[in-house]
Amino acid sequence: MPTHPPADEDAAIEVFKVLSNPVRLRIMRWLRDPEGEFAEYEPIADRREHGVCVTHIQAKSGLAQSTVSAYMAALESAGLVTAQRIGKYTHYRRDEERIAKLVGDLRDVI
Repeated sequence: MPTHPPADEDAAIEVFKVLSNPVRLRIMRWLRDPEGEFAEYEPIADRREHGVCVTHIQAKSGLAQSTVSAYMAALESAGLVTAQRIGKYTHYRRDEERIAKLVGDLRDVI
């Protein structure tokens, strides 16, 4: 048995760690349907193209801005979301291509 896990296994472990937090998992579900989940917030940019403004994620979650920023950084580091700066705001959206690859990699890992 190898002493170091393969890269796919490391990526899977990181994703599981990030998604083990119920709020981060909830945010991922919200980002699956940004128009529906964030309908009550006036979009700053097109949500399908650019994602959801971090201020809207913060408002919906009810958490402190610093906590939401840390959660989004963890999701981005795990490759689950992409960030785009528009003006003074950061917008996040799911990286569906990367998520599909991670799901495929999981088949090889487990």
